[in-house]
Amino acid sequence: VGPGTMSAMVFQDKDPDIELFVKAGSDGESIGNCPFSQRLFMILWLKGVVFNVTTVDLRRKPADLHNLAPGTHPPFVTFNGEVKTDINKIEEFLEEMLGPPKYPKLAAKHRESNTAGNDIFAKFSAYIKNTKPEANSGLEKGLTRALNKLDDYLNNPLPDEIDADSMEEQKFSTRSFLDGDQLTLADCNLLPKLHIVKVVAKKYRNYDIPSDMSGVWRYLKNAYKRDEFTNTCAADGEIETAYKDVAKRLAK
Repeated sequence: VGPGTMSAMVFQDKDPDIELFVKAGSDGESIGNCPFSQRLFMILWLKGVVFNVTTVDLRRKPADLHNLAPGTHPPFVTFNGEVKTDINKIEEFLEEMLGPPKYPKLAAKHRESNTAGNDIFAKFSAYIKNTKPEANSGLEKGLTRALNKLDDYLNNPLPDEIDADSMEEQKFSTRSFLDGDQLTLADCNLLPKLHIVKVVAKKYRNYDIPSDMSGVWRYLKNAYKRDEFTNTCAADGEIETAYKDVAKRLAK
């Protein structure tokens, strides 16, 4: 093997040069409240790739950032110097570029895992922005129904949890996450939003996710045990501050 071939082999083994730009918190430095930023942060962490994270203070948008991605708000990614701004496309791109054998596949195996809980955030937004006391109860029920659907999905066994040879019917799932015991792209999308719902609804509407939703609570508790979730998440106070003006008071 000549010296030229050697360096090419070493080069292939190198991680790509990746930088993730996320929204900064109210101090201008820490991680801000942004489920989309956290989604990409979790994906890169789970891929096990080396990457840099830059928090961007939107009040003092730095000039070099403007030159890098004019008119773009974080999150966005640079991959070997190329700017990527569309979140869904970034997810697809990372899944394609950072694949086995070096990096794990993160796509969910079951199609339904990708859509489970997908209406929760919209129901939560309507509930939290509402100012009319007479509409509060209906909007709260809408949020609870959406959470209930997620709870059902998490408590129903997935096909690969059901043992065909067993005489005992498995009635409840014991899996940790949406698609099984591993975090997938589906979780990177849903968990940041679900956590915001839990924190903000409690703070501004004194709403707790019902304690009998064992699937949702199992899911959250498992997420809170994972560095990929907790270390990419904004602090609760930061999330509350972000919603201070959004969470309208119910008019008396």
